[in-house]
Amino acid sequence: MLLEPENLENGVVFASPHSGRDYPQEMLDVSVLDSKTIRLSEDAFVDEIFASALELGSPLLVANMPRAYVDLNRAKTELDPALIKDVRGYGLNPRVVSGLGVIPRVVANGRPIYDGKLPFSVAERRLKECWIPYHSCLQRLLDRAREKFGRSVLIDCHSMPHAAVSPRSMNLPSPEVVIGDRFGAAAATDLVEEVHLAFERAGFLVVRNTPFAGAYITQHYGRPSHDQNAIQIEIDRSLYMNESTIERLPSFDDFCARMRAVISDISKIDQNNIKLAAE
Repeated sequence: MLLEPENLENGVVFASPHSGRDYPQEMLDVSVLDSKTIRLSEDAFVDEIFASALELGSPLLVANMPRAYVDLNRAKTELDPALIKDVRGYGLNPRVVSGLGVIPRVVANGRPIYDGKLPFSVAERRLKECWIPYHSCLQRLLDRAREKFGRSVLIDCHSMPHAAVSPRSMNLPSPEVVIGDRFGAAAATDLVEEVHLAFERAGFLVVRNTPFAGAYITQHYGRPSHDQNAIQIEIDRSLYMNESTIERLPSFDDFCARMRAVISDISKIDQNNIKLAAE
């Protein structure tokens, strides 16, 4: 689902590929998980957290289908032969082997979604109906931003379990935000620095690239030498939701207001060096 601002004011594109929660009945019918467990891989409420991007002049691309159905942060070739019938292992990598391919075999904590394999036709249909439209739209948005503003900046929005981020020592608190730029390969240094500072100004404890440096989306779309940048954002879920019940905390609205300040700062990062195509 593409949400467009009333006025396009900057070259920043926000996207949430893992917050989808429309679980098709055909998936639920063949899953062995209950309605709550199947949601463990969701970046629940991330689309709501970044919704203020619209009023600040940026588009927001949001996945409707959940990550457990099709993972938009994987290459479409990352098909799991342990799940999909008649698939050879040419797309194998550690993610696929662990069950987290483009059509996931497991949700968080390694819990199997299905009891058995899926026909190749099912995987093909999910890619055609979900993966291809999402990525086609995302590239169009980045192309438009680059043409109008001189460079495009993708902010790939995610959340992470609190348990996934361990403090660097017993005397330090856990990081609250992880910024991933593939260790400098996916985005210009000045942009990453500005995003980092935006979160710090809002009082967040921020680290870079550890333990999340960015997956397929950051790697694929991050082309700073071609004025196309991609930065992944991972936010600790425990800051705004109950991870066990998948419910918003009472402070959720306050957290969104805090995030609005971050999004506002990110939306302004090119304010002083926008290069209109007409120039």
